[in-house]
Amino acid sequence: MVDRSLVSVIDDDKSVRESLPDLLNEFGFAAQAFSSAEEFLASIYVGQTKCLILDVAMPGMSGPDLQRELALRGQGIPIVFITARRDNGVRPRLIEAGAMECLFKPFSDTALLRALDAVFRGS
Repeated sequence: MVDRSLVSVIDDDKSVRESLPDLLNEFGFAAQAFSSAEEFLASIYVGQTKCLILDVAMPGMSGPDLQRELALRGQGIPIVFITARRDNGVRPRLIEAGAMECLFKPFSDTALLRALDAVFRGS
């Protein structure tokens, strides 16, 4: 069996949780989807996740809140944020806080693959 890196998707939008794992599988990754940051933190997948695709704005714990929580726990999982908010200031703030990328919805398959390549190739 081929070892496929696990990418976890956390988004309160059901359509994103249903479509992104299929795309990630096509890219060659294993994928798990979660409806909230809290659900992810309570799962067995936190320690196995090699990259997070994380919505910025969610009910309860936001994406940046989860990023801070993981840092406090010493779990430096690379994060690709996704957001529907067209706030030009959000991307620089998230990158400065340690995110690998921030993509605005709707984003292309190519943009997502480029972000994942940066995560897994360390560039």
